[in-house]
This record gives sequence, structure tokens and C-alpha cells, in this order.
Amino acid sequence: MKVTDKRWFLLVLANALAVCVLSFYRTSGAAPQGAQPPFANAVDQRNEMIRELQEIRVLLQEQNALLRAESAPKPAASNRRSDR
Repeated sequence: MKVTDKRWFLLVLANALAVCVLSFYRTSGAAPQGAQPPFANAVDQRNEMIRELQEIRVLLQEQNALLRAESAPKPAASNRRSDR
């Protein structure tokens, strides 16, 4: 086999391999195709956001109340040991 024949064979083989590899390529299903928006309109979306923000506000108020209760000064415990 001549050198040029080997080169042509390798070139054809490389092209066939590239075609085989590219045949597995397809668009990913990760991106939704023509998906529906999560809300039908902006008013529903705004109302949902307001409701969630109100829930967050209540949770933050509860958390702040707990933190204030924990940081309140506690009565000093006696450091003396009882004599036996």
C-alpha cells in the first residue's frame, strides 16, 4: 500500500468516525420546549410574591423574638460550692 493510499484511508476513516460521533448529537431535553409560564398573568405572580413575602416576614418576626429571648440577661448562677 502506498503512503498516499494510507493517508486517504485514514482520512476516510476519520470522517466516518466523526459522522458516527455526530450522529449521537441531539438537542438536550433540559431546556423545556415551549413551556408554559408559571403564572398565567402578572397579577397572579405579584399576588403570589406578596403572599410569600408576608410569610417570610412572619418567620423573621418569630426568629427575632426567639433571639431576643435568648439574649435576655439570665439570673447569675451561684459559683460557690456547698461545703461538705
